[in-house]
Amino acid sequence: MPLVELATGAWLHYEDMLPEGDQVPVILVHGMLGTARGHLGNVMDWLHSKGLRVIGLTLRGYGESLPKPRDFPDDFYQRDCDDLLAFMDALVIQRAHLIGYSDGGEVALIAAGKYAARIASCIAIGAIGNFGPELRSVFQRMYPGDWISDEEKRLHGFTDAARFTGEWARAMTKMIDAGGDVSLGLAQKIECPLVIMLGRNDKLNPARYGERFVKRVKKGRLALFDCGHAVHDEAREEFYQMTLRHLRGASEV
Repeated sequence: MPLVELATGAWLHYEDMLPEGDQVPVILVHGMLGTARGHLGNVMDWLHSKGLRVIGLTLRGYGESLPKPRDFPDDFYQRDCDDLLAFMDALVIQRAHLIGYSDGGEVALIAAGKYAARIASCIAIGAIGNFGPELRSVFQRMYPGDWISDEEKRLHGFTDAARFTGEWARAMTKMIDAGGDVSLGLAQKIECPLVIMLGRNDKLNPARYGERFVKRVKKGRLALFDCGHAVHDEAREEFYQMTLRHLRGASEV
């Protein structure tokens, strides 16, 4: 599992399963306090068992990716999206299917709209592309981060959980104050098949926001599951079936 240096200045750790394959790969992007293997390892292994080329990407500042410590400027979703496209360039990947979870799902939605020609299909798990004022208190409850384990701090190379969660909550609150548009304005530019997958009990991502987003996407739809935030873990078999249908339905799989 190597590191690759990007034109954006990041060094990203990744796992490429079937690197010699000539098919369009599936790139998976994790969420906050995760890594590709930690958040999406089961999905990666399952996709690989179906004969697909699978690439698990760990975002800057998480796991073994650099630079550290992970920080959250106002445009951190956009920065992660730029890293994703620079990663594709570095590996000479012209097009890819994206599966993003949580913060990684927000990154995938931006990429699908901003770089439409490069994205063959997109699944966003626990991501909605737009935030309303009622989510302010939900985001702020992540601070001061006393729920973060010592193992997670060690894995991601920081000691101050209050700083970490405070920066994240500040950036998220600032997005709300600016109107809450993370990628909603890009939605109509998405050309690929898109599925937003949400758990009905996901407090971070109300279904009505996902519905607002997919209504602007020609090939977009919202799928709801009887679970919480981590649809791919909590409703695994249903998720697998829907994901496989989605990928098979995309033109280049």
